[in-house]
Amino acid sequence: MTTKIERRIKIKTRVRGHISGTAERPRMTVFRSNKQIYVQIIDDLAGKTLASASSTAIEGGAKKEQAAKVGAEIAKKAQEAGVTSVVFDRNGYLYHGRIKELADAARNGGLKF
Repeated sequence: MTTKIERRIKIKTRVRGHISGTAERPRMTVFRSNKQIYVQIIDDLAGKTLASASSTAIEGGAKKEQAAKVGAEIAKKAQEAGVTSVVFDRNGYLYHGRIKELADAARNGGLKF
């Protein structure tokens, strides 16, 4: 019997075997805890984080609303760093709920993936 976390890590490992971030299309990865949501834009070849955002500084609102604000913030920071196109790494989470809200807000902010 596998736990929910073990299942997510198994999916994460499988997906990470297929995708990688480059200088032209860095990887946008999401981490979701019970209270917060974090997102980073990473160039895997250079091993550097180009931009990051989290919901720790956002006050109030539902979790989905916070995720949407984080998505808009990461899109803004990515444009400042000169990134327009990314590879989305959902990190083993289902593309549903907070992950979907964050991705949609990042797309509306100008990121392409």
